[in-house]
Parts: sequence; C-alpha cells; structure tokens
Amino acid sequence: MSAGTGTVKAQNNQFYNEAYQTIDNMLNDKQQYSFKEAVFSVENAYYQGKLDTDKLNQEIAFLKGFANAIVQSRDLTYKQSDKDKVSKYAAVYSIMCQTLPIAIKDTVIQYKPFNYDFEDVFGHKDITNLFVSKLLATKKGNCNSMPYLYKILAEELGVEANLALAPNHVYIKHQIKSDGWYNTELTSGIFPQDSWLMASGFIHLDAIKNGVFMKALNNKESLALCLFDLAQAYNRNFPDNDGEFVLKAINRALEVYPNFAKALILKAETHKEQFEMLMDKQNLSSTNPENIKKAQQDPKAKELMELMTKEYTHIYEIGYRQMPEEMYLDWLVSLRTEREKYENKKLLNNFTK
Repeated sequence: MSAGTGTVKAQNNQFYNEAYQTIDNMLNDKQQYSFKEAVFSVENAYYQGKLDTDKLNQEIAFLKGFANAIVQSRDLTYKQSDKDKVSKYAAVYSIMCQTLPIAIKDTVIQYKPFNYDFEDVFGHKDITNLFVSKLLATKKGNCNSMPYLYKILAEELGVEANLALAPNHVYIKHQIKSDGWYNTELTSGIFPQDSWLMASGFIHLDAIKNGVFMKALNNKESLALCLFDLAQAYNRNFPDNDGEFVLKAINRALEVYPNFAKALILKAETHKEQFEMLMDKQNLSSTNPENIKKAQQDPKAKELMELMTKEYTHIYEIGYRQMPEEMYLDWLVSLRTEREKYENKKLLNNFTK
C-alpha cells in the first residue's frame, strides 16, 4: 500500500510521529516499556491507523493463556532453581515450533505451530511479510516476525527474552542456570550452538567484539530495532521523502545501540540519497563519475559525501560484512539439513517431560 508520496505530507505523518513518540517515551522511561506495543505501533503506522490492534491483543492473550496451560500441564526434567522461568521459555518454544494436542470437551485437536515462509523473506516485495500481524494472521513468518513474537509472548508471561543479531538474521538468546547463554532458532525450531552462527562465514571476530552480531540485546536495544523498522516502513510508504524523518528515527536508534549495523547502513544510504537529490537539482546525472566531483562544489553536497565516506568506513571497521541473500538462505537451510552437527542436544532433553 502507499499513503501518498508528497514530502510535506510525509514529514507530518501523524501515525509515524505517534509511533516514534511511543518508542522514544519508552526509551526515556516516560512510558512503560512494552515491546508488543512498540512493534504494533510501527505496523499501525505503515497501515496508517488501520491495524486492528484489539484483535491482535486478543490473539496474544489467547497464546499467553495457552502457554500458561502448557506450563501447568507438564513437568520438565530440568532441575535447577530457575525451573519456573525455563518452563515458560519451553512453553513459548512449544507454541512457536511444535505440534501439540489440545483437548476441547471430548475431542483432541492438533495445534499447528508457526512455519517459516520462504517467500519474500526480506520483505522486498511487501514489507508486511516482516510483520508480527502477518505472522499471527497466516501462521507463516520469518526471522524478523518469529523472534519478535517469541519475545512478546515471553514478556506476556513475565520473563525476559533477548533478541540477538546475525547477518540478515534475528534469533533469541536466553541465560539459564544449567547452560548459561543458549540460542533459540525459530526458523527451524532448534537450539543451535554458536558454531552454526560462525558457519555463516560472515561473522567477523570484530563484529562479535563490537556487539554487531551475537550480542544479547537488552530491552532498550530491542526498541532500537523497532525504530529501524519504523524508518524502513516510512521509506516504503513515502519513497520520495527527504530523509529527515528516517534520519531522526535512525539517529535515535543509534544513541541506544551505537553499533547497530543495519541502522548505520540505512543512515549512510539516506545520506547517499540526499546527495543524489542535490545532484538532480543541479541537473547532474549520478551515473557519471565526473558529475559526482562537480556536485561537491555545493558545500552541502561536499559535507554529505564526507559523511558517507566516514560512515561506510566505520561500518567496515566495526566488523560488519554483507552476506549475499542467496547465501543466507542456504545457511538457514543448513541448520535443518545438518541438525546433528549444530544442535545443543542437552537443551532439547531438558525441554521435554
């Protein structure tokens, strides 16, 4: 969908401004933190106020009730003192990844879990393919919507869930007494060891050291992801915008999570688009390298070019390496095909009766 492409209309868009304010208030502790509310405020902005949040909240409430019922009805083999917390993690994992029997009166029906959708996994064709609302409506999602929903459900049950990033990817990290930190991978429903993440070939050691990848994000850093999502959705609604709102959202995200690579890249790309707009104003074609030099006679254009150079250099220096999308999909599939090699089997045993 598109909501008009006029710059003035875009800059003053009420729904985007409201979503930004909601997230900013949470970051400033002026409003109670709620990852669920932050996520739905972004999706509602894209839908220009037409998202049925009441219905979504009812669906979340149903899943919360279902998770509580699972916690009550089974006893994990896990014996440590944080068993109550781990039981809740296991219940959310079951809802996301396992077929479960549900007794309704005299009949037993099979609850079907959420599935990975290999169609348009990056939301290039339709950004709503990344949305939690789409996941709830279709039971099909990706490495954006599935960990987001997992985090929402965990928080509804009163336990923490940390998002973590890998190239083109979001997953869950938990800390428990028996194992310390462990990974939950929702696209394939298993608990992979860190070796699987390293097997992508695109996680530079500097990226781990600098918190670009594999860091357990705290709640405020997770809100930074929502601000990135807001900026990205805004670009889809208003493709001809002047970049000001996008930079506002991205700069706020980077205040909270300075080495957030996707935000750093979007910032540099926005400056690049602003540079190209200045070239257009000078009637200079951006495909001609000579024109790029000419354009920099304008002090604003020169400043943007210097900013871009500095930004792209910084992204490389913190250890970010771009992973080609086809390789990402192969890597994702490798977790299923090489499950024996990468799975943390001790955890899987702990998460059963």
